[in-house]
Formats: sequence, C-alpha cells, structure tokens
Amino acid sequence: MRLSPLFFRRVHKWIGLILGLQFVIWTISGAVMAVLDMNAVAGGPPPPRTEAIGLPASSGGWPVVQRTLGTASITSLTVRPLLNDHVFEIVTPAGTRLFDVRTGTSVQVDAALARRLAEASYTGSAAIRNVELLSEPTLAIREHEGPAWRVDFADESNSSFYISQATGRLIERRNDTWRIWDFVWMLHNMDYVNRTSFNHPLIITVGFGIGWLAITGFYLLFKTSWRPEARLLARLRQPDRQN
Repeated sequence: MRLSPLFFRRVHKWIGLILGLQFVIWTISGAVMAVLDMNAVAGGPPPPRTEAIGLPASSGGWPVVQRTLGTASITSLTVRPLLNDHVFEIVTPAGTRLFDVRTGTSVQVDAALARRLAEASYTGSAAIRNVELLSEPTLAIREHEGPAWRVDFADESNSSFYISQATGRLIERRNDTWRIWDFVWMLHNMDYVNRTSFNHPLIITVGFGIGWLAITGFYLLFKTSWRPEARLLARLRQPDRQN
C-alpha cells in the first residue's frame, strides 16, 4: 500500500475530527469546573480539625483498654474528642478501634452515632433522610478505605455526609454541585472508571494521537498546501513572459 499524501490527508482529517471532539469536551468541562463555586463543591467551609489532646484527668479506662487488647501490638494511640466525650483511637495490625477514655469500653460507630456525628458537622437545618452503611468505598469516597456511613440530608443540595465506621471521623461531604463537578472532572481527565488519574492508557493514546496529528499536519503543509498557489503564480506569470 502506497502511503500517498492523499492517504495521510484522509487519515489526518478523521483523526483530527475525533480529537477535535475531545478538545471540545476538554474546553467545556474545564470551563464548567472553573465556573463552579469550589466552596459549594466542598460542601461548605472546611470543618474544624479534631486535634489530638493530652490524656484527660478522668482517664481511668486505660487499664480496661489494656485488658481488652491483650497482647496486640499498638502502632498508634491518639486521645481525641468525639462529640461531648473523649476516646482513645488505637491502631493495631487488626485495624482501628475506639475506646471511651473514662470507662475503657469499646465505642462502636453504629447508625445512631453516625447520625449524631453528621448532625454535629452539618450547618443547615434540614432533617436526615437516610442513613446507610457502605461496606466498600464508592466513587464519592474513592480516596478512603474501609466501611463508612452515608448520612443523607433532605436539603436542596441533596447533601450526603460520610462518617468512617472505624474512626467516627467525617471523611467527605458531597452534594449536587460536587456531583456535577465530579462528572465533568471524569470527562476532563478521561478516567471513566476510577476518576482519579491522568496517567492511564486512554489519555496516553490521545496524547500520541495529538502528536501524530501535528507531525502529519506539518507533512501535509509542506507536501501539498503550497502546490495550488505555486500553479496559480505560474499561470499569472505566463502573460508577462509572452509579452
């Protein structure tokens, strides 16, 4: 098969059309992300950080915690507030556990506690519509691990707060504005499965396609674009030569 300029022109045209559509998607999705209020995307101002604190005076529960853990090795121990109480947040090879500082009893982040934790972080006035335990991370909390409670509020933004079942921490706040942003983010980085990375085969292929388009465009420019103009100039000069 002879690779003539006509062949390159046809392939260049169709690949250019396909990549041109992707450029349109990049432009529109980038514009939408730029227009959206990032404060609304984040679900409001950043919540106050829950800092680790020193051991409270009424911390008689530590011996109970030691007996409960037995010989399990502790890789991390933090004392922090949880609503109106304080808890030991202890990380072991088996996972993270919470214990009441005063009594040493295990604290389980169940649906009722997740509801209270979400309400404490919510600044609106809407009621809670639904509480659901997610055994596996969804796209909304794809950057986190482990089970989490999703607490849905009946507000205009369809807000959803995600509470870690292991730590009781608020890990994400999602709403309709974020969902729009996340959709156009998927279109922008072309990661239609995980929505996390620019480094995946599809966008790399598009990058090589753009490079090929540029190279063949220069080839066609020097190979074919100037020929009609050259013939036109030759015809215009012929009368002068005859005279």
